[in-house]
Amino acid sequence: MIPLDVRQQLNEAHARGDYAPLLTLIPYAQLIGIECQRHGDDLLFCLPANPQNIGNPLLPAIHGGVIAGFMELSAALYLLIYSDSVSIPKIIDFSIDYLRAAHDRDTYAQCQLWRQGRRVTNVAITAWQGDRDVPIATARAHFKIEPQMPLK
Repeated sequence: MIPLDVRQQLNEAHARGDYAPLLTLIPYAQLIGIECQRHGDDLLFCLPANPQNIGNPLLPAIHGGVIAGFMELSAALYLLIYSDSVSIPKIIDFSIDYLRAAHDRDTYAQCQLWRQGRRVTNVAITAWQGDRDVPIATARAHFKIEPQMPLK
């Protein structure tokens, strides 16, 4: 179950379009520096350029694990905000395709709900830098959710 105070913070954050207080509750989001903005009815996640996120200092390029963590956390936050689940979504599996190097600059991600069943939800995540039409990575994630009403 999502604690009542967390659910209230979620609702307030979504009403104001300010997700910063919500992100402070997640230590990994603070560590890598995730930001979230609402654009109309959609969310745009941002991973600002940060030297601590570099995995290959020769390019320099963002570590692949940071990219994957950013995309997975973006999908979980997206579901937390938009799904009717009474619990925090739990990751079942996550598959990522790295398409090109993620250079040391701001990285963005956007999520798309492909299917929401009664217990499992499928989300597609696309990450890019600069040009949305030139993704650096795409991913698919499956999450376990709990419906509002118990199933019989």
